[in-house]
Amino acid sequence: MSSYADRYLAAKQRAAHARTELAVFQQRLEFEMDEFQLTACRALEDGRGVLVAAPTGAGKTVVGEFAVHLALARGQKAFYTTPIKALSNQKFHEFSRAFGADRVGLLTGDTSVNSEADVVVMTTEVLRNMLYADSRTLANLGFVVMDEVHYLADRFRGAVWEEVIIHLPERVQLVSLSATVSNAEEFGAWLDTVRGDTDVVVSEHRPVPLWQHVQVGGRLLDLFLEETTVEEAAERLEGPSRDEPDVNPELLQLARAEHPRGGRRGGRGPGGRSRDRFARRNGGEGYRPGPETRRVSRPQLIRRLDAEGLLPVITFIFSRAGCDGAVKQCVDADIRLTTDREQQTIRARVAEAAATLEAADLNVLGFYEWRDGLLRGVAAHHAGMLPAFKELVEQLFADGLVKAVFATETLALGINMPARSVVLEKLDKFNGESRVDITPGEYTQLTGRAGRRGIDVEGHAVVLWQPGMDPHAVAGLASKRTYPLNSSFRPTYNMSVNLIAQFGADRSRKILESSFAQFQADRSVVGLARRVRAQEESLRGYEESMTCHLGDFTEYFGLRRELKDLERSAERSESRQRRSDAVASLHNLLPGDVVDIPRGRNAGYAVVLATDANRDDPRPSILTLDHQLRRVGAQDLDGPLEPVSRIRIPKQFTGKTPKERRDLASSMRNAIHEHKPPRGTTGRGHTIQFDRGTSASERRIAEVRRALRSHPCHGCSDRESHARWAERWWTLRRETDGLLRQIEGRTNTIAKTFDRVSQVLDSFGYLATRPDGEVRPTEAGEQLRRIYGDRDLLLALSLRDGFLDGLDPAATAGVVTMLVYQAKREDQGIQPVLPSAAMDRAAQTVVRNWSRLTDREEEHHLKPTAEPEFGLVEPMYLWARGATLSTALTGTELAAGDFVRWSKQVIDMLDQLAKIELLGPEVRTQCQRAIALVRRGVVAHSTFED
Repeated sequence: MSSYADRYLAAKQRAAHARTELAVFQQRLEFEMDEFQLTACRALEDGRGVLVAAPTGAGKTVVGEFAVHLALARGQKAFYTTPIKALSNQKFHEFSRAFGADRVGLLTGDTSVNSEADVVVMTTEVLRNMLYADSRTLANLGFVVMDEVHYLADRFRGAVWEEVIIHLPERVQLVSLSATVSNAEEFGAWLDTVRGDTDVVVSEHRPVPLWQHVQVGGRLLDLFLEETTVEEAAERLEGPSRDEPDVNPELLQLARAEHPRGGRRGGRGPGGRSRDRFARRNGGEGYRPGPETRRVSRPQLIRRLDAEGLLPVITFIFSRAGCDGAVKQCVDADIRLTTDREQQTIRARVAEAAATLEAADLNVLGFYEWRDGLLRGVAAHHAGMLPAFKELVEQLFADGLVKAVFATETLALGINMPARSVVLEKLDKFNGESRVDITPGEYTQLTGRAGRRGIDVEGHAVVLWQPGMDPHAVAGLASKRTYPLNSSFRPTYNMSVNLIAQFGADRSRKILESSFAQFQADRSVVGLARRVRAQEESLRGYEESMTCHLGDFTEYFGLRRELKDLERSAERSESRQRRSDAVASLHNLLPGDVVDIPRGRNAGYAVVLATDANRDDPRPSILTLDHQLRRVGAQDLDGPLEPVSRIRIPKQFTGKTPKERRDLASSMRNAIHEHKPPRGTTGRGHTIQFDRGTSASERRIAEVRRALRSHPCHGCSDRESHARWAERWWTLRRETDGLLRQIEGRTNTIAKTFDRVSQVLDSFGYLATRPDGEVRPTEAGEQLRRIYGDRDLLLALSLRDGFLDGLDPAATAGVVTMLVYQAKREDQGIQPVLPSAAMDRAAQTVVRNWSRLTDREEEHHLKPTAEPEFGLVEPMYLWARGATLSTALTGTELAAGDFVRWSKQVIDMLDQLAKIELLGPEVRTQCQRAIALVRRGVVAHSTFED
């Protein structure tokens, strides 16, 4: 029994808590707050910033909602920032219901609702732009909540988060909400440095336990041998004993059966005993699957999960086409997960969502297939979908009307869409360049959707068995918490000119040195210097051990190393020559040449459509026999690519229609069948010669061999013993020199990049030095300050050259896409015929400026600006001229959702230009008119209306 003093103290604490805003906030909640939530909220009320790192679904957004509550209670503003518009829309709805629609606003670049409200939800880029423009909306700002702050690591957009954190006024309290990261303390230490007092609150507890399974044929097996949740597995792995949880021996036996002579040893648990929590339905303990049981179709899996009571489920498929195909498979298999009453509700919601759409657009939007899937309780979710369709899927899933969603990984980026189960079809994905394994952090993000707090007792993550799968590797993914947050920050042209305008060059350099990127670099230098000191000591010991009484063994070993390097270089020369020949042959190709590509995704016959002048990596455009427009590069070749035949390409050929592609492929097939000879192989006068490398390099090899044999140390009886110590010395010396270079490279690395960016800006006249020595933006630099985007300086250069002059509004919309759109890798650089001569002149201006800019960037060792893209020019032009969506997208591979997304980004860019006062009134007016032309139909269909 507690003492009187204890009871008195507890009563006093309760009375004090009752007078806090946290107590008021708790009264409106329908659940008890967790300890980590209370800790973070108390820190906020005490005036400190917080970093909250917790698993998906743990409830960290409650801390952000309390910050909003505090701001309103104190008569201040609160901004809630998110990385994606869909999450902004979701939070806008939630806050409107919680605090009243009149007190909540939304800003997402292309959308502005009640922007001067007390609470404004926005994408992070919008807040960054406000800070640089010194917007009056920042007045009386008390709190900023940065949801999904771990997005700071994103290599494309992550720098924006650091810009906001660095430039927010000191008076503003920052609430950073993050997924569980392994270096939260490091990130918190940086926040404490740049923002002042910041508490780090980390919770690794999942409120809903997560069980991990592997689907093998028709059986659902536990991944771990014992009754072990993912959280328990992680605790064991990271505990003092660093114990790996035992893997289900049935999975190990299955892996060994596939690889009887290799693979890892089985688990340490009792072999042969089934740990299948669904053993009764799987056929009893000890059941051994045959090869035919190891594959399961998507409809079969949905039926199995439904039978086990594991719906709703999100199945992650790293392919848009795969998601759409999965829905079609379920419809074809007559999957029905909804009741008649649920279907009536879905039908009404679908009709409401489609009410504002043009009837002519429904086919190209895939409306009827989408509706059919929804009525059965099945849907896809990916970026290629119309935003309104995607949003309705989210709402129906949250309401329990859609039971199975097939999604790409974008769904894991913070949208509140939890499920009872999550399925991963594969554990690798295409990252835009190659197939790579997913990381433990990505695995945690994806499976974190499983288990709905307050609804499910437990969540389930299911991995589909694939041939060659290593159960230990899956267990490692499931139990590791290695998700380090690493900065992707680097100064951009817009960032640099804005900083210089506000703070001058010297202070800007110091501000950039306070970035998380430099903070991490500086911390790593301390560890590197410690390693260098230790290795220098070891090098001295190695030098003593390799000493030879006959002569300088360091000199002798140097000759041995040189000989080894020369011989290795000679071996590589043939490979380099083959690539050189391949590049030369690609330059030598002409439109109409028929070639036979030996390997890669384009293997087989193809006809060249257009050449590529890229000096180092030419990738001519081709049409394959199966009617696909592709590009071929040196990586597809083993040597020179010579024409095997030739056909005539019609002058009017554009490649946009399937008929055109079929007809040309048919001509190519006929030419091959008839053995029509290729053109003369001399082409442009290039003659390929194969250099076998028999001159200077081989002479040097012979000289080094002679010097080696005549060296005094060559006759030493302990020569090989000395050589072993010398090899160790050489290896460690090389490693130590590398560490020294890393230290030099990481010291002031951000400031050095800033200096190079500033030199480029100065060379183009965007910065100027005053008589007093102060560097300031010129008038052109002031224009650049208001241009935000990956090709900011390229757009500014083109504006200065008047590339929009004389264009009508529709042409303006089309031309601007060149500086916004990012094509898929295989479509990059393809330049079609543009709709008008004026647009072609504008395009040539942009291309000319891009060439000048990238030359300058190469001189200053900066990453080159992305090439302008032409793939969206004509579709946007047609759309702005009033064409239907179907007409605008004819001949392209653009999905309707992609077109809408890029249209909104074009609107955002046009809006930026329309607000630059230094631009002429005619250009600003045509940008405003272009916005009105683009913002119609499906593009105008608002995604924030209920």
